[in-house]
Amino acid sequence: MTRVFLSPPEVGPEERRMLLEAFESNWIAPTGPDVDAFEREMAERTGVAHAVALSSGTAALHLALLLSGVQCGDEVLVPSFTFIATAAAIAYLGAHPVFIDCSTDSWNLDPTLVEEALSERAANGRPAAAVITVDLYGETADYSALESTCRRFEVPLIEDAAEAVGSTHRSRAAGSFGIAGIFSFNGNKIITTSGGGMLVTGSRELAERAGHLAAQARDPFPHYEHTTLGYNYRLSNLLAALGRAQLRGLGDRMERRRHIDAVYMAGLAGLPGLSPMPRTPTGTSNYWLTCIRIDPETFGADREQVRVALEAADIESRPTWKPLHLQPVFSGATFVGPGTCAKVFDQGLCLPTGSALSAADQARVIEIVSAQSRG
Repeated sequence: MTRVFLSPPEVGPEERRMLLEAFESNWIAPTGPDVDAFEREMAERTGVAHAVALSSGTAALHLALLLSGVQCGDEVLVPSFTFIATAAAIAYLGAHPVFIDCSTDSWNLDPTLVEEALSERAANGRPAAAVITVDLYGETADYSALESTCRRFEVPLIEDAAEAVGSTHRSRAAGSFGIAGIFSFNGNKIITTSGGGMLVTGSRELAERAGHLAAQARDPFPHYEHTTLGYNYRLSNLLAALGRAQLRGLGDRMERRRHIDAVYMAGLAGLPGLSPMPRTPTGTSNYWLTCIRIDPETFGADREQVRVALEAADIESRPTWKPLHLQPVFSGATFVGPGTCAKVFDQGLCLPTGSALSAADQARVIEIVSAQSRG
């Protein structure tokens, strides 16, 4: 049996065809017709006016923060329960992340804690410079509350939808909230360009500025002229062609992952001390990863024992995100909340959810997880 990976890329004849067409057209550089088309198609899919294809989701976050006015020394509110890139982009600008706990009902950013943190900073005369949300594992944040709160405090909202291509909140697509949204097309995402990202926004000015900065901020002269420092953040035309093919198959991938999640929920139902990641009724998830929470006292084994048992069978699983306020690199950073995300990390496990996961391999996962229960 071959190794079962957590979320491997899935490519097929359409990806091969479009990639070869781009190659044979000789559009190899980080510009070209597939880049333009990928931007249009992602903007249309997200329901926004503009999109800028970039080398990574982290690059998109960096530019979104920069263009929202975040400066050295500013504070930016950000979830603690997420991948490090979300907060690393803040540090790139010399700003300070203020880590906010997750809510118990979605594992996403707690709107009540965001309001408290914004209110406290406004009262002290040092308002936060921005708020970043994250759509965790494909489950969108509570934008009904978060957008309203950010408008009231006149703080820009940036949506990190790196894990949520195809997800929605109240029928609006992930990525369409705030002044800008970002996507990641890393190799383990539901659609991939092997490496790449996208900034999406309703603002033409912001999109044009992002595109300018991503191309080393070259001014319109026949020679190389620069009045601003820019970045080498453009996506190649080859990778954009791959992304276009992947985007065409997004609906099928979401449906397969939804089915995989349902099989997990049915197969693991009734195990004492095991509960799924909560799903919110106000949106639809792309089901990027199926995550469970294991209470060791009731289940009879802890999350790490289950992970090791799966690994012994050559099956990859992964603990949920370690909270960023507990990461050594952010030692001493401000954290707001009771510590819900730390409890989820202690008990949380991501199961293999690749859209090409076979029924036989999924049955093995369920069997091994179930065998660890001694509750």
